[in-house]
Amino acid sequence: MVMTDFQNYLEQHIKVDKKINNLGSAVSVSHQKTDIVVETKIPFSKRYLKYLTKKYLAKQELRQYLRVISTNKNTYELKFLAVNNDQEEAE
Repeated sequence: MVMTDFQNYLEQHIKVDKKINNLGSAVSVSHQKTDIVVETKIPFSKRYLKYLTKKYLAKQELRQYLRVISTNKNTYELKFLAVNNDQEEAE
């Protein structure tokens, strides 16, 4: 997963005042090595970010391998799903 690509996706798809690509000074998206940081000055739903993340993963065809898990009130992370190749080979 390319972090700069994911950052650009979030910047282009986050809605502010019901308009896409309208971040202005209310919302900022930045990334550090393995983290994407979304800072807001307005009330913002973590569920909406989780929705956009799932949508991005589906677009990149990674949704079947990664899972979005909330780790605490303000963060979530992506974890790999356990894939059972033995069952697929038996069929």
